[in-house]
Amino acid sequence: MHRDFTVTSGTTLRCKGWRQEGLLRLLENVLAVGEDPDNLIVYAALGRAARDWPSHDRIVETLKTIEDGETLIVQSGKPIGVVRTHPKAPVVLMANCNMVGQWAKAENFYRWQDDNLICWGGLTAGDWQYIGSQGVIQGTYEIFMRIAEQNFGDNLAGRFVLTAGLGGMGGAQPLAGVMARAAILCVEIDPKRIEKRIEVGYLDKQAETLDEALALIEEARANKEPLSVGLCANAADIFEQIRQRGIVPDIVTDQTSAHDLIYGYVPADYDLETVRRMRREAPDELMAASTRSIVRHVGAMLAFQKAGAVVFDNGNLIRTQAKEGSVDNAFDIPIFTEAFLRPLFARAIGPFRWIALSNDPDDIRKIDDWLLDEFKDDAGVTRWIELARKHVPVEGMPARIAWLGHGDRTKLGLAVNRMVRDGVLAGPVAFTRDHLDAGAMAHPNIMTENMRDGSDAIADWPLLNALVNCASQADLVAIHSGGGGYSGYMTSSGVTLVADGSAAADERLEMTLTNDTTTGVMRYADAGYEESFDEIARKDIRHFRLDTTGKGGSGA
Repeated sequence: MHRDFTVTSGTTLRCKGWRQEGLLRLLENVLAVGEDPDNLIVYAALGRAARDWPSHDRIVETLKTIEDGETLIVQSGKPIGVVRTHPKAPVVLMANCNMVGQWAKAENFYRWQDDNLICWGGLTAGDWQYIGSQGVIQGTYEIFMRIAEQNFGDNLAGRFVLTAGLGGMGGAQPLAGVMARAAILCVEIDPKRIEKRIEVGYLDKQAETLDEALALIEEARANKEPLSVGLCANAADIFEQIRQRGIVPDIVTDQTSAHDLIYGYVPADYDLETVRRMRREAPDELMAASTRSIVRHVGAMLAFQKAGAVVFDNGNLIRTQAKEGSVDNAFDIPIFTEAFLRPLFARAIGPFRWIALSNDPDDIRKIDDWLLDEFKDDAGVTRWIELARKHVPVEGMPARIAWLGHGDRTKLGLAVNRMVRDGVLAGPVAFTRDHLDAGAMAHPNIMTENMRDGSDAIADWPLLNALVNCASQADLVAIHSGGGGYSGYMTSSGVTLVADGSAAADERLEMTLTNDTTTGVMRYADAGYEESFDEIARKDIRHFRLDTTGKGGSGA
């Protein structure tokens, strides 16, 4: 079925209050910017905003009618009912794609999905927090800048980045690369995705052949000019061909949907139409073909690494799939979190985001101005805000993201709530963050790989984070699992708050934003990271420093 996916503007309420209205507008927004909204898919092949259209419609109807003191319960995208709580309780509580350990396998997920018993919420799709590719841009930009800092004198001008995937997540890569001043080649098998990225301003040019693409990249490198080029082809083929030519990019990664061997990744030697048919008629054969292709794909990445390129896994589980396909050294490629971002996460600095619920871009501009003034001594924040204002186009409701940590998120949230109350902004603002945040994710192949105390796979932390946010009066709290064929690779938590200018919002914002990052600092302190201990000392966090593991742990 086809519907009109538009974003509501202005301050007219359809709900009983702004807490409910804000969540409704965020649900509308993820579909307005989603990859396949007709099928409720927001990104990553199967990340859905709701399980099916009847579920979606009942969620909408309920958000329009529930009062403060009532809480909507959502199970894998399906509204189950409303419970009586109290006015400070969350408006929505949800759990998406959580399966019991021994049963958390891809085949069970696909079976239960086919039976319409479960759906994958992704990270920010199922809890209505996705803000288009811009939500991923800064994370990708931060990675590139950390690589520049570590390897290239803090500058990627004249450097060649090779990557693949221009979907809902990967589509951020070309713009992030240009913002970091690199020449970046993005391989994508679906021509419609290339067209979309050019249309929204995320991609500069499309090349018709590999020769043309490499010529464009080489010219940009020689002139030290930032440039992004899209090439419609299969990534495994192109990575191999570039390596066979003896060309070694400076940086190599990948953001194809390698996490899903059926509905995401497209194997070499298969066209899109054949793959779509095989998804229905021969899924096992397709999975095997995808694995074979990923083996080649990662083999080329390893060859680039051996030749001197900075190669990293960007969080799509391509190394995991390659290892299961017999590439024993796939994990010689590091994960981006451990390689580049862990010192930030240890201080609970991560991807924090806010969305203008009025749909007025001037609200984001005014918040930008406040940030540039209040954080003028923070070069990372101010540099990003200035770049984002210049380069990041609006998708759906106007939004911004910045890597802020403990205390700073609370400071911003309260300032924005005052701006709403004083009429400086046209309407309320929603605050959320990525699930890839300090206290919010356990993922042994992404967020928590090689933790210092060996706690990579312990999922208590995101569960505690969600419980704390419930106790802290957040407006929406979600617990998600899935990844890697939608099996049990990951558990994460999401949170959303609406700054509507009220005193009650001040209380919710101060308590939730402070406690959310507090649990992040505690998580890394418990694993023994000195940056966390420093954060605890400087900001007077009440953390118990005990060593009960016998491995150093938090007592190190």
